[in-house]
Amino acid sequence: MRSEIFPVSRGLDAHVMCHWNLVGEPHDTPVMNTIVPDGTMKLIFHYGDPYLHQPRPGVWVDLPRCFLIGQLTKPFVVRPLGRTGSFVVRFHPGGFQPFWGGPLKAFENTAVPLQGLFGFEGDVIGRRVLDACTTAERIDLVEGFLFHRLATRPQADAVIARTLLDIRTTNGSLTVDELSRRSHVHRRHLARKFSTLIGLSPKQYSRTVRIQSALRRMLFDEVNDLTGLAYESSFFDQAHFIKDFKAFTGLTPGGSRGDALRMSLIFDGMEYARMSQHTVVHRP
Repeated sequence: MRSEIFPVSRGLDAHVMCHWNLVGEPHDTPVMNTIVPDGTMKLIFHYGDPYLHQPRPGVWVDLPRCFLIGQLTKPFVVRPLGRTGSFVVRFHPGGFQPFWGGPLKAFENTAVPLQGLFGFEGDVIGRRVLDACTTAERIDLVEGFLFHRLATRPQADAVIARTLLDIRTTNGSLTVDELSRRSHVHRRHLARKFSTLIGLSPKQYSRTVRIQSALRRMLFDEVNDLTGLAYESSFFDQAHFIKDFKAFTGLTPGGSRGDALRMSLIFDGMEYARMSQHTVVHRP
């Protein structure tokens, strides 16, 4: 597979993390791919051949050609039906909310067709992106659409931005009560804000941060000491780490080094050394 990451235009970069283009021939693409929860939402345009999704073992359904993938809390298994050509817009945590304006929790573990999100406008932009000949043209089309949706500049939500920073800098080790005290808001109010703006609860986002940290260390730094990695990644012990790892990836740590996570790891491998700490969250 060949993968490239592209920067975002000024004015959208507070909401969108990057653009990503992935191309692969059938002989160079895993038969099945597992997309691991990473705390972000994405717009995906399959301009190559279609993909299938496995919602449960033994059941395969067609994925839309253009869709939003909501926050994941479990592995999202897909299968290519030929040549891969995928253009992806990856949002910061909470970054999609200003373009939608409503709560994000309903999109959890769901691929939502663009037409279902944005009606006729979603159908038009989807067709135009699929018909585009170059990545540069796709970026121009999508950014124009997003700028149009972002009619007014939303005000940053300081409580959620502070809480996201606390979760990241402590590697997801703080309890919800501790996060609530740091933010000076009641835990139920914090949970409602997270559900609306991020699409996850504070606890779910913290778990995602811990697993992503451990997964990157294990796969890119080639860390093999699971007990040490579990404690370093803020898990209570190795057993809790293995349980959460399997819940997020569908695999045991020892079985994660094959092709199953290859699509997720292509992106994460390129981003690992340049992960941005910049996250801005906005009020609806």
